[in-house]
Amino acid sequence: MVRSKQEGVTVTGLIVAMAVIGIVLVFALRMIPAYIEYNAIKTAIVKTKAEGGTVRAMQAAFDRNTSVNDVEAVRGRDLIFTRSDGDGDLEISFDYEKRLPLAGNVSILIAFSGTTDPSGIVAEDNTAAP
Repeated sequence: MVRSKQEGVTVTGLIVAMAVIGIVLVFALRMIPAYIEYNAIKTAIVKTKAEGGTVRAMQAAFDRNTSVNDVEAVRGRDLIFTRSDGDGDLEISFDYEKRLPLAGNVSILIAFSGTTDPSGIVAEDNTAAP
């Protein structure tokens, strides 16, 4: 009599795999909208820089560009404007944190930043009061 070894997934293994998949899915569903908003902000600062103008005009243009995508994390007044050393162009930067609640008092904190500066260095806001 030849016995063959049975192979397969146990019920316990299936439950553990489903739990891990569920946790990853919860994280993904919470984080995807934040990254969509971040990409909308990055696109808006590039469009705003291309339009040019004064700082006030650029802030207004940014608000117009982001109102289409329902961006709430950053407004025109939150942008950081700096002059680049090489050609004197006005560069636009932003920096913000997004807190995403998971369950109860557990949250995910994501720090987002971006700039139009080709060097990739995000300017710091020096106008904030101490």
